[in-house]
Amino acid sequence: MQPTNPAAEKGAGAAVKDFLPIPATDPTAAASSSQTHTYTAGDGPTFSHALATETQDGHGLTQLNSDSEVVDLGWNEKKENITEPLVGGMSNEELWLLVRRFNKQIYDVKATSYSPPSGLDLNIADDEEFSPDKLRANIERLYMTVGVGMLAAFKHIARLRSWNERKRTTYFAGAYFIAWAFDFLMPLLSVALLVLIGFPRAREVLFPPAPVALVDSKTGGLQKPKAGVLGSHDSATGAPENHKGEAVEQEASNFVSGIASVAVSSAAGKHPQGDPDSDEDLGVDMAPDPTAIATKTADARDKAGGEETGTKHDKTKVPVETVMWNKMRPVMHSMGTVADTWERLANALSPIPLFPSEVYRLRLVSILLPLLFGPSLFVTPYMLLKTLSFSVGALFFGDPLITRGLDWLNRTIPDWQKLLQPRNTILKGVPTNAQLTLTILRYGEANHAPIPPPPRIASPPPDKPAALTNGDLNAAITYDPSTIPHETNTAGPDIHASRNTAPSGKHGDGLKHSSAGSKILGFFKSTTRGAVKTAAGTDRLRAKALGSAPARNRLGVLPPSHSSPSSDDTEGGGGEKHRRRGGGTTAASGPAEFEARYDGHRGRVYLSASGATVPVVAFGRASAGGMMDKGGIKTVEIGGVEREDMRPVWSVPVADVTEMRKIGGYGWKAKLVVGWSMGAEVKDGLLIRTVTGDEYKITAVPQRDELFNRLIALGGQKWEAW
Repeated sequence: MQPTNPAAEKGAGAAVKDFLPIPATDPTAAASSSQTHTYTAGDGPTFSHALATETQDGHGLTQLNSDSEVVDLGWNEKKENITEPLVGGMSNEELWLLVRRFNKQIYDVKATSYSPPSGLDLNIADDEEFSPDKLRANIERLYMTVGVGMLAAFKHIARLRSWNERKRTTYFAGAYFIAWAFDFLMPLLSVALLVLIGFPRAREVLFPPAPVALVDSKTGGLQKPKAGVLGSHDSATGAPENHKGEAVEQEASNFVSGIASVAVSSAAGKHPQGDPDSDEDLGVDMAPDPTAIATKTADARDKAGGEETGTKHDKTKVPVETVMWNKMRPVMHSMGTVADTWERLANALSPIPLFPSEVYRLRLVSILLPLLFGPSLFVTPYMLLKTLSFSVGALFFGDPLITRGLDWLNRTIPDWQKLLQPRNTILKGVPTNAQLTLTILRYGEANHAPIPPPPRIASPPPDKPAALTNGDLNAAITYDPSTIPHETNTAGPDIHASRNTAPSGKHGDGLKHSSAGSKILGFFKSTTRGAVKTAAGTDRLRAKALGSAPARNRLGVLPPSHSSPSSDDTEGGGGEKHRRRGGGTTAASGPAEFEARYDGHRGRVYLSASGATVPVVAFGRASAGGMMDKGGIKTVEIGGVEREDMRPVWSVPVADVTEMRKIGGYGWKAKLVVGWSMGAEVKDGLLIRTVTGDEYKITAVPQRDELFNRLIALGGQKWEAW
């Protein structure tokens, strides 16, 4: 397949016209045309599609497959048994980090019939739907990208200011003050910026890396990591991890939970200074913390203060809540845009597999180079100050002129704001992490070697320090890595934490209260567990006797060990085989078939994507004993393994799929109840829509994310994230 994207033909960013592409201005027409259009790569692939089919220099295991049949590179193996690298130019841990975060970020994708102006699809839709889960994911992304990056930069500044690395700080200080004496600061900063962008090696020389958790942000010296052990180098706490990047992801999750806890505590009016000492005698410590129950906490606080609550007495309640929910979507979209821009900048500055990253660095250098020979040499501080003060006045008093100018732009050049977005100009063709992951997934599908999912490890991470080398702490630092105090690298109890968490009350009353509270919570948990099991059994009866569609969609969502057995549980059970994958127990499915249910009936989703056939997704139902339904039984080969197949319940060409949306096995409330009372994993599902308007809801899919990733990478669709 020959790439039709200009960036793919001439090299990314090679043509000047590619800097200002005209985006599609008629989404309505595009949406209507998609109802009768089949999306194939031949209709005009994006830059991502073109790169996925090109031969790469760094040969990974994915590209070594010369067979036209789909091969299994280790979908159900432990990570140590998977050959490395799967993709040339990156380790398996880096690859799985991208896939793991891709699974948390992408929920709903829709196919578009127009080419994206940036040359890459999977951009965030302007009208994406808002949900609290998406908001949480965006805040976590913001922490993992901007938050951790800014913290690392701040600690680099603290290291320079501390003079612990005297030689390096002396060079920086000498260069700064010499340039200041000759009014040469702007050229110096311009040269430094160009060197940092154009030469990655210079970043390690000027700013030698050090584990983030090991540097004190106040003194710039060494400190004991907050986690008590330096188990990871890129996290703020230094916590141990089983996989690369796992500690940062857990920090991001706890960061959002902490914000929510503070918000709920504020709504509940929790204030330690307002609690009387006599409350201990009332035994309130035995009850659960009321801040854990977010519903109606603010109303309860107001009622306790003698105030009337409810919509009849408080006319501001509904309008304020409505405004807050309406404003959350643009706030969430802005968070996603900031995180996307940060990821694009990081990918432009550092080599990335499959993409020509040198071109992006040269593009940034060519844009910044005129600053060195222009304003930085001839603009004086006085001229800069006068220009800045004039601009402030023009913005403040020039509203009528600015408004008329914007109106003229909107009439003359529709969507002119999109032309100025970095993704369509200086960062055109540079992928976000999600777009990079999609390209890698397409790369695996193009070579008939789907990327194995991140292995799951059920055991906690090892409580031991990560290795420290001279690459982590520069040899010029005053503290030699070999002389780091022993307590910095070893876990141990935190004295302050022990004092803060000591049992309250006299003669161990705190322990007694805690035990009584645990008994109460245990009683409620066992009662709730029984109610959940009863509800699961009722769903089976309603699905069989009444044919309830919601009940059928909930069948199989809970593991058999957490629900009452029935004939439905054993349907097709003889053909199900389970084994360990990376320490966790899951169905041995993938990459060509996935355990699932459709309309409540147990079966499997099959993906046929060999080189000789058009990629097809189908669902086949199994009967009791693992045998297939009558009709059309034949022997076929999927993933290189012969098995008995049958005429599927439904079959759809992957190119006809126009939307895929991840759906939950239960609603969010029921999910919380199940997770708290039973500690069971809820199997989620997937909704598939086609060009003909047909809709297929697949439920109880243990490997839902893996199936979604294969489907999103198989076809030639240009996706948009919603």
